[in-house]
Amino acid sequence: MPKRLSCDNSKCIACGACMTACSTLFFKVDDPKRSCIRIEQNGPEIDMSVCNQTCRLCVAECPVKALTVSPQGVVMLDRKLCVGCLACVAVCPTGAMRHYPGLANPFKCIACGACARKCPTGAIGIVVEE
Repeated sequence: MPKRLSCDNSKCIACGACMTACSTLFFKVDDPKRSCIRIEQNGPEIDMSVCNQTCRLCVAECPVKALTVSPQGVVMLDRKLCVGCLACVAVCPTGAMRHYPGLANPFKCIACGACARKCPTGAIGIVVEE
């Protein structure tokens, strides 16, 4: 059963709790630039950017097959296979495949739900599709 994050921009208050939860869990530091989810406020509009797990262009583009799809439908990166070419970052249409300067490998959302658990307004949730 595929799972992914669901984001409701209308409920988002741009507090950044989701980005803190994500970067703290994966990188052990509160740094929004290292978060797999991004919140950007453009005037009155709020844009939540995260991997939708469905386009899979990154999987097709990876020359060493370091990106695969789990049984739950989540695109996963094998850091041992990744050569850091960043082809996946370049092809991602939503900007959800990310790279932080100084890190060897790119990173992306794996639908763990850490951000959803910390969201005070319920703007983020985990969707499990049948």
